[in-house]
Amino acid sequence: MYTVTKRANEYKQPRGGFLPISSFEKIKLDDGIELKEENISPGIIGTVVDYMVRFLNSYDAEESFSIPLRGAKILDKEKEANALLKKITGLNDESIIFACKIVAFDSVARAGIMAYRPFEEINPDKSTIFNLKTMIKRCQVFLEKYGPIIEDNIVFLGGYTETVVTGDADFITKDTIWDLKVTKNPIKISHTLQVLMYYLMGCRAIKLNAEYDFKNSIKNIGIYNPRLNEVYIKRIKDIDKNIIKEVENQVIGYGSKSFDPNIKEFFCKIIEK
Repeated sequence: MYTVTKRANEYKQPRGGFLPISSFEKIKLDDGIELKEENISPGIIGTVVDYMVRFLNSYDAEESFSIPLRGAKILDKEKEANALLKKITGLNDESIIFACKIVAFDSVARAGIMAYRPFEEINPDKSTIFNLKTMIKRCQVFLEKYGPIIEDNIVFLGGYTETVVTGDADFITKDTIWDLKVTKNPIKISHTLQVLMYYLMGCRAIKLNAEYDFKNSIKNIGIYNPRLNEVYIKRIKDIDKNIIKEVENQVIGYGSKSFDPNIKEFFCKIIEK
């Protein structure tokens, strides 16, 4: 059993990948800002950017940081997590610092207690705070052009299989499903496969937003990297149908058996980044 990310990373793709990087339209959003060295892990950086973008889009802190709050509950540290959450109010230094700290509980919800690193040990320095604020602002500029966000933290209830049991996409806009990457290196074929999997799973998932017709509305898959400030977009109609069929059957596992939608409550508790 795999998460979407793990399956995309480990599946042996044909030479060049199912969706070569060169097949995506690449747009560079240049703001002239150079990022600095950071003193916290790339995993925390990526998660903070993701959750802060969600928060600044809705100003619903509990919903935006729901996964870390779940992890804190597992550790019986809800009081500490809620105290951290109250410090997150906007795009200021204090909010960034406490967002980094509360994200320490995220790994508990996803990987278990052994993955926890005490939040007291996570202390971003000035350069790291600068980078995080810059990347979050870049996401806001990106969304001004390609947004707004229609839905975020998208789970695919009814779209999982015995092979791929969990995974959530970052967000969808009017006609595109997006994955947010904060890597220092260019995107890889595992990333393009990952976002294609999200799209195909979304087409089979139970409709959670009655006002949004996913299958008929989504026309593109996209990846945005605020660290490199690069956008990658591919039209779904340009994807070879044989590739779609192979990814559906061999990668995701629709050729075998899909999970019963009646266990959707179980999947609501299992979320991957």
